[in-house]
Amino acid sequence: MRSTGSAEEAWYDDDAGPVARPYTMTGGRTAPTGDQFDLISLVVARRGVTPPTPLFPEQARIVELCHDPVSVAEVGAELDLPLGTVRVLLGDLLTAGLIEKHDPPMLSEVPTKDLLEAILVGLRAL
Repeated sequence: MRSTGSAEEAWYDDDAGPVARPYTMTGGRTAPTGDQFDLISLVVARRGVTPPTPLFPEQARIVELCHDPVSVAEVGAELDLPLGTVRVLLGDLLTAGLIEKHDPPMLSEVPTKDLLEAILVGLRAL
């Protein structure tokens, strides 16, 4: 839609980006309250839980995406939002009890050279 210059006419198109800026979705917060989310942390929606308050569209979309376990990075890519914003929204959903977070296991020791070489061979085979 093109603007004719009138002050009352809004001009929006697909290339303009989101109408609401990410900081408005998070109330200006830049970090989640409570738990932190790694890019490879898995999040999954809790079944049968009703939200205590109405969800923002982005939060509802996250809950929908998380019916099966999905990584934080995948949520961000699917929503096309900055990861900081996604982490804050996930933190709010976690606090509300609507999702669960599963962190990847931490390596207790440094991987061996043989293991790294095997991984490299497997990646090259893809």
